[in-house]
Amino acid sequence: MPFGIGVTELVILLVALLIIFGPKRLPEMGRSLGKGMREFKDSISGKDDDEAVHHRLSQELPPAEEHPVAQQQQAREREVS
Repeated sequence: MPFGIGVTELVILLVALLIIFGPKRLPEMGRSLGKGMREFKDSISGKDDDEAVHHRLSQELPPAEEHPVAQQQQAREREVS
């Protein structure tokens, strides 16, 4: 195991945490620790920022509409042709 921690030490640590924090609080702590690590990893890699910005911009922008001036110019070009 990493850092020279064996199975026995890991079991003792888990039992101590269970006694100190209780069975209800321990899973919440694990979830919040995992979420924090995931957010930290995403912020370091910059992966989340690029994808979130691209997704948000594609959702916010409506399709481009033609302006009346452009439509008039196209109509004139058709008349000339």
